[in-house]
Amino acid sequence: MNVLSIPYSDELLLSVKKSREEFEAEARLLLAVKLYETGQVTTGTAAELAGISRTAFIMKLARFNLSPFGQTPSELEEDFNNA
Repeated sequence: MNVLSIPYSDELLLSVKKSREEFEAEARLLLAVKLYETGQVTTGTAAELAGISRTAFIMKLARFNLSPFGQTPSELEEDFNNA
């Protein structure tokens, strides 16, 4: 398995008000979400990268206004209204 290492300072942790563990988990999630959002990975691959279950990843997508179906919430609503 490959490892990505990104140096960051203690000042960054203070500014985001997170522990090292919280910050690193959030960074993994943000990378996974962005890769999913741009269509580069599936929800399963993104969840694996984030270190969480696929179900948990799908639930977290709402926080970023993303759909696990590859559509925005407004696009889903429009499809529903047109059905």
